[in-house]
Amino acid sequence: MSASCPALLIAAPASGQGKTTLTAALARYHARQGRRVRVFKVGPDFIDPMILESASGNPVYQLDLWLVEEAACKALLFEAACNADLILIEGVMGLFDGVPSAADLARVFGVPVLAVIDARAMAETFGAVALGLATYFPELPFAGVVANRVASPGHAEMLRASLPESISYRGSFYSQPEAGFPVRHLGLIQAQELDDLEKRLDILAAAIGETELAGLPEPVVFTPEPSAVVPPLLAGVRIGIARDAAFSFLYPANLDLLRSMGAEPVFFSPLNDQALPEVDSVYLPGGYPELHLEALSGNEGMKQALREHIVAGKPLLAECGGMLYLLDELEDRDGRRGRLCGILPGRARMQPNLSGLGLQSASFPSGELRAHTFHHSLLETPLQPEQLAERRNGSAGEAIYRQGRLTASYLHWYLPSCPEAAAELLHP
Repeated sequence: MSASCPALLIAAPASGQGKTTLTAALARYHARQGRRVRVFKVGPDFIDPMILESASGNPVYQLDLWLVEEAACKALLFEAACNADLILIEGVMGLFDGVPSAADLARVFGVPVLAVIDARAMAETFGAVALGLATYFPELPFAGVVANRVASPGHAEMLRASLPESISYRGSFYSQPEAGFPVRHLGLIQAQELDDLEKRLDILAAAIGETELAGLPEPVVFTPEPSAVVPPLLAGVRIGIARDAAFSFLYPANLDLLRSMGAEPVFFSPLNDQALPEVDSVYLPGGYPELHLEALSGNEGMKQALREHIVAGKPLLAECGGMLYLLDELEDRDGRRGRLCGILPGRARMQPNLSGLGLQSASFPSGELRAHTFHHSLLETPLQPEQLAERRNGSAGEAIYRQGRLTASYLHWYLPSCPEAAAELLHP
């Protein structure tokens, strides 16, 4: 049995061209037409999916031929095709960047690529860039191009005229500062922080109505993948998961896995709650603790509750910003410092540039767990790592710290890559 559903993969020559803007615009426009829209994001990302979830009304899952693996990507796409009227996939970086790339994903699953190109400082060269994207990989399904940040109707006609007949010009997005998404050091501002997000999305959706993208694309046939049997390795385990403006970087697939293994997620806020709920384990995902130093350092009740959790020998898994929260001290980019939990010895300082980036993996007794790293801080600690993760090229990656049942690292784990290892880290 197979399922067909109209689908597009939105890609670009590079980051910053407007992939999220166009994907969000398409999702909101078609959702406003009463269509069921499912959106996916290629590669590791937490922030873009928040905006895309608001635009589509549905959770946004990762697709990646290494992090998620081909079989799981196949299963996710088939499930979506059975229930949706449109599937949108936002690419990552440039179309051919990374191994595997967004182009690899498009070829594997036969999803046509819609390229968005920032044309604000471009004229006839637009056609050359579009031709390169369309033909660089043989047999890449290609649906056409959209020009972003177009200055005028005359500029749009110049761009359209630059294209060879083999490439479709699917529309122009004119510069609309009031509809863009502001950025900070880890990417776009989080959806929950944009008070006018709905207005921005509606402006973008209206622009779709002026293009050739108002209709549905051609259907793509997706085939099923046998579901992997997940053993109930966390049956009855209550896992306290931090979730608020400071700690929001959590894959929906991680939550799905924990529930499928029998765990009960219990959410709490280190910003606002004075104590932990009654839980067996704690999961501190990443986020922006550096933007909330005063509230986090001032919440003595939560800090003490986490210290008592560790003293009691209960599991705690901390990722990136979650790990920073466990340190003695964190310093933001302006030199402000906050005294934090004091569970992990040391301090971290925010940097103006990236300090860690890329896909990595680590081996545990139960198996290999895959992850990615993306951070702007430097950690200073006397604690020796139990092991180092491994980058895709085989070189040493991020440090992984273990103290009793505490596991902390800059890595953001994709838990479905090894359910047994996930259970190992979180089972009391």
